[in-house]
Amino acid sequence: MTGYYDSHDSASADDAERPATEHGMSRRQLIRHAGWFGGAVVLTVASGEVISHIADSREPDSMTAAGATAAANSSLRFVQVSDSHIGFHGPANTDVVGSFTEAINQVNSLGFRPDFVMHSGDLTHLSTAGQFDQVKQMLTGMQTDRVFTVPGEHDSIGDAGRAYRKTFGMGTLGDGWYSFDTHGVHFIALVNTLSLEKLGHLGNDQIDFVRKDIAGLSSDTPIVVFSHIPLFAMYPKWGWSTDDALKVIALLRRFSSVTCLNGHVHQLFTKTDGNITFHSATTTAYPLPKPGRAPAPTPQVVPARQLKDALGIRTVGYRQGDRELAIKDQRLA
Repeated sequence: MTGYYDSHDSASADDAERPATEHGMSRRQLIRHAGWFGGAVVLTVASGEVISHIADSREPDSMTAAGATAAANSSLRFVQVSDSHIGFHGPANTDVVGSFTEAINQVNSLGFRPDFVMHSGDLTHLSTAGQFDQVKQMLTGMQTDRVFTVPGEHDSIGDAGRAYRKTFGMGTLGDGWYSFDTHGVHFIALVNTLSLEKLGHLGNDQIDFVRKDIAGLSSDTPIVVFSHIPLFAMYPKWGWSTDDALKVIALLRRFSSVTCLNGHVHQLFTKTDGNITFHSATTTAYPLPKPGRAPAPTPQVVPARQLKDALGIRTVGYRQGDRELAIKDQRLA
């Protein structure tokens, strides 16, 4: 395995009414998906069919029983955290270190030891050496044996990601991409935050890496892909898409179960396209507006008592042999 370290070692309202071509979804789909923002999601994938619902404290336990059972009985359980933005200073969150610490404590209080934790980018806010050192030290507090990362655009400010790779890129390829296998699942970690114009970008070298990486895999191998920027057209106007992602998606079409997990947008969002399900994660730092609800994706100031409702972590469970995946997003509140 590569790309990890031992955690013990170290728009306006009018924009929302624009046609589907701008963000890849019909207006009805966007309205339906808007309900996912800020809510905990339980997802079960079985035999290629995605069954999902929003879960919150008002629902009876029976509503989440299937997802909880899948997670509790799975042989693989991991956690995704994202967008900690260590080094951010602003009214949207005056203590990002404190909120990331709460996220770490929540991971450590799950009642099980995750097989690994994945941080899906924007570990830091300004990619300084001090910020990288601080977040690395904080990640050692995760009660897990392995911590994986992918970089966000805030992790490559001014140096094309060199400081990030120096701290977190040991054993990775190219600009920091890699893959690994565990519990019958093949994981691919991609970097789409370099060579940015407006949208995310992978580049030919990385696409060739994916092609060679999956060439020998059976089509029934579950695939999980991590990236910072979404690999689907969530909202291209704000850069919430990857310009050459379709080349990788085409390579993954032959697999019966593919899950793509990303950060960057600071809110929950899910989309299913055939055999591929995309899930955007929330943040541990500060919320961003929903697509088209503000002129730009800038940090949103909410009442202090509501901030934790917009922040959280994600747990994922998988039981080998059953091809069953359970994803649950939990708020820090």
